[in-house]
Amino acid sequence: MISLDALKDRNAALLCSGQMVSQVCDKMMLVGLVWVLLERASPSAVAWFLAVSALPHLLLALHAGRWTAAFGPLKTVIASDAARAVVFVLLAALWPRVGAQSQVPALFAASFAAAYPDRATGLMLLSPAVGYSVLPGQPLPESVQARIDDLVALGPVEFAAKRAARLVYRPESKPAVLEGVRRAMAAIDPDGYAQAVRALGAGLLRADAARVTAPSLVAVGARDVVTPPVNAEAVKHALQHCGPMVVVPDAGHALPQEAPAIVARLLETLIQDVSHG
Repeated sequence: MISLDALKDRNAALLCSGQMVSQVCDKMMLVGLVWVLLERASPSAVAWFLAVSALPHLLLALHAGRWTAAFGPLKTVIASDAARAVVFVLLAALWPRVGAQSQVPALFAASFAAAYPDRATGLMLLSPAVGYSVLPGQPLPESVQARIDDLVALGPVEFAAKRAARLVYRPESKPAVLEGVRRAMAAIDPDGYAQAVRALGAGLLRADAARVTAPSLVAVGARDVVTPPVNAEAVKHALQHCGPMVVVPDAGHALPQEAPAIVARLLETLIQDVSHG
């Protein structure tokens, strides 16, 4: 039989109620983070997030008993929750301030950085598409409209099967990368993709880039046939504070998937420059 006598003690009741609220909030935050990753990244990013989330338990579990005995249960609970809160707030603060975007999202990132310079302290553009400057009511270029037409005619899965290989340089030598790109494309929301393609048609990245005052970095795959290096070069020259353009050898349009270590180092460098600037 379950006894609730322990809850008659005020401290025990406060501890139990506090932990109950904490657990509920943790699960709500988890749902929110998974939703953000699905919307802004890909389903594979959710798997990585859940795997990485387990690391603190694995790394700290062996020492938890000793630390709890040294500091006391109450101080340990307060300190661990406070540490998690600090880490979460820092990550949340950093998220909107340093943008790393590719192709169509690059249009949105540059537009945001130009419109809100106080909120964008750094900008990294990967494989940027420059846009076509199509006026409202005017038809999209044939090659751009073909993307929407293909998706409608084929559906997301067949659309991905048809187009994924074009995004990867030498896809036959990178089967895991190709499969990741194909899965991400197969998860496309047709309505959202159509809106993104129309934004590409209406966009003019170089005009927005010229108004960006934040430190910037541009990178592109040397073998990118979707947004070739000449596009990135034009964007680089339009930016006010941009370092040398980075051309990644043996990489195509799917730059973060083909060269994740290089992209991570570039982002780390940009964050350090922003922090020390």
